[in-house]
Amino acid sequence: MARFNVYFDTKMVGSLVSKIGYPTLILSHLSGQHVVFDAFLDIMLATAVVIACFGLIGFTFLKLAGFPVRAFLSPMMLSNVGNVGLPVSLLAFGDQGMAIAMAVLIIVVLGIFSIGIWLPAGKISFMELAQQPVVYAVLVALLLMGTGTTLPTSIEKTMSILGGLSIPLMLLTLGYTLATLNVGGMLKGFVLALFHLSMSAAVAFSISLVFGFEGVTKGTFVLMCLMPSSVATYLWVEKYQPEYAPNVAAFILFSTLLTILVIPLALTFWV
Repeated sequence: MARFNVYFDTKMVGSLVSKIGYPTLILSHLSGQHVVFDAFLDIMLATAVVIACFGLIGFTFLKLAGFPVRAFLSPMMLSNVGNVGLPVSLLAFGDQGMAIAMAVLIIVVLGIFSIGIWLPAGKISFMELAQQPVVYAVLVALLLMGTGTTLPTSIEKTMSILGGLSIPLMLLTLGYTLATLNVGGMLKGFVLALFHLSMSAAVAFSISLVFGFEGVTKGTFVLMCLMPSSVATYLWVEKYQPEYAPNVAAFILFSTLLTILVIPLALTFWV
């Protein structure tokens, strides 16, 4: 579509996915009770720890390397668990893997609409986060899981149909965005992508060991940790730190391309 100049409104599609796709996808999968509540909370906590580790390690590396923290730290911390992680988890581990991936997705999405905005903007505001339907979908889903309640069949099927638009649209948006990125500083982007991958593997191994994850839980969690840098973070960098946007675009591009090698190797030899 990008190469043939077919019009594709990434902002509209992104808004559709974030406001309708993500919330309904979360509700439809989590109300099906594919993972126990306590385990789900453990995965959410582990994901928060992973993001914190990414932040600490990434901050140290960027400072030592002389890269601007406000521009590069958010893509270093937040991975593309939606566009890439959900489809691969569903393919590799089925509904249980998808439910586990949702726990990771929830924390990362909340991070994108908080840290992902605050770092490039240089200020903290909870308004963007409070306006995201996904926040309220998470609260409802946790309530349903915690009480062992399921949605009425008609509502669940409606949520499932609406949620079904998410993965195809996320994949289309990812491809279109990567094809139209204004890329610059290729060497810097490649170095950042390699560091991000090395950091992700080390943190994934350590945190999965600390939390004692096994089986499908470990496989899905490790896989989600190895996802490339989030494309969504680029939008905020482009808005608030435009002079570094091409470098961030190169970072995200190489990080995504490396995934072509990383995912098959991880599925074969690790998870």
